[in-house]
Amino acid sequence: MNTFISAITFKCPACHQESLYENPALYTLKDLSKNKKCCNNCGADFQPEPGFYFGAAYVSWGLTVATWVAVLVALKCFDWWGWMEFGFLTHPVTFLFSGIGTSLVLFPYMFRLSRSIWAHFFIAEKTEE
Repeated sequence: MNTFISAITFKCPACHQESLYENPALYTLKDLSKNKKCCNNCGADFQPEPGFYFGAAYVSWGLTVATWVAVLVALKCFDWWGWMEFGFLTHPVTFLFSGIGTSLVLFPYMFRLSRSIWAHFFIAEKTEE
């Protein structure tokens, strides 16, 4: 499994087999941020230092910006296709509610995705010897 697929499915950055999270269910909010300490398959340390995942906030910011841009593009396409009337300056409430709604629905996935991407940047992949 390649690194991209491993990152978006929240698998171990080293062996790409085990989940990074104790509970793989996305919308169980009480377990949303509970990472495993290490991989049960290869022993990779998922928490190499205290506060390791604070940097994932930068990844989360980028994903959130991308989400809002995607909402804007979708609304403009709907306007162009004639499915709804939308103008960025004439219908700001439509844009805000659509963006906020999309962000709320995608929050658990984006939260875990940003942590997974951060882990894939900094936790070394095991090489075959």
